[in-house]
Amino acid sequence: MTIGIVGAGQLGRMLALAGVPLGLEFLFLDRSAQVPAAALAPVLVGEFTDRALLRRLAKRSEVLTFDWENISVAALRGATRGLRTRIAPPLRALATGQDRLREKRLFERLGIPTTRYAAVDTHAGLLRAAERIGMPGVLKTRRMGYDGKGQAVIRDRAGLDAAWRTLGGTALLYEELVPLDAEVSALGVRGRNGALALYPLTRNWHADGILRLSVAPWAPPALERQARRHLRAVLGELRYVGTLAIEFFVRNGRLIANELAPRVHNSGHWTIEGAVTSQFENHLRAIAGLPLGATAAVGHAAMVNFIGRMPQPTAVLAEPGVHLHDYGKTPRPGRKLGHCTLVAPTARERDRRTRRLLRALALSVAGTP
Repeated sequence: MTIGIVGAGQLGRMLALAGVPLGLEFLFLDRSAQVPAAALAPVLVGEFTDRALLRRLAKRSEVLTFDWENISVAALRGATRGLRTRIAPPLRALATGQDRLREKRLFERLGIPTTRYAAVDTHAGLLRAAERIGMPGVLKTRRMGYDGKGQAVIRDRAGLDAAWRTLGGTALLYEELVPLDAEVSALGVRGRNGALALYPLTRNWHADGILRLSVAPWAPPALERQARRHLRAVLGELRYVGTLAIEFFVRNGRLIANELAPRVHNSGHWTIEGAVTSQFENHLRAIAGLPLGATAAVGHAAMVNFIGRMPQPTAVLAEPGVHLHDYGKTPRPGRKLGHCTLVAPTARERDRRTRRLLRALALSVAGTP
């Protein structure tokens, strides 16, 4: 079976690494031939909106998936019209993950707590939203926002005007700024037959909007139950196929949904070494119609992202049991270049070794255990 993947970045690369042992073959589409997944499978080079190229990809694949959610839904739909090629996750899920307003409405419809929000299209509308919801707040672009891009924290009237000057002119969302106890993500997989496989809750630390560190399992039982209930609701509602991630804020023992990602997710990289079946393998199993794999943790894992520069491999691998993943990307500020994972028998041992690793790499992640 050939899996067509729109996007050949590090997520596509890790999908291919997980799929080759299953006997799957891959074909990618990306804007450049110099991409992480090019080391593993052919890449069709062109724009993601090029319907002729997308159709070529679809004709050569039994199923299409993607490693980035900002792909044209209309282009994908048109490229597969009249073909037997399946798209997974479904286009409805992709469209929802592209629009923060649609995400919020989905959470509300399913009874999943989320932040108070208002759609904003004009400066006057922003002023009304801030008056009704209050400040501090966050103004976000409804589309194309990730890793902290397209956002502005607003604390006063001057901040409102400055944020509008920066972000105005596109569809926006204003929401309350929630005081956080923690940020977590929940990952789940749904197969073509409706079978579900849910991973342990993951605790995340960010800097400048970019994920820096994840640990799992992180599972106060009440939060784990909430996360699983919310995951099941979203997976079922969207008739989802593949891996889905939902990011939550934790406040006073309650999960507050922030956003979802209809794809494999950075916070789930720990599953490669830290779970019985990785999120990447389970995504492929789901979209290919294969039985899902077990999602139990095999220990207590930590994943460290390398942003902007890669450390020397010897510095990373000097810590016993650490696994290094270099994506083969050209360094530049703010770019995800790789990660490493360690797995320990206990949470205390994991945290101790993670602190030691961060010191050895001269990395600082505020608020880590």
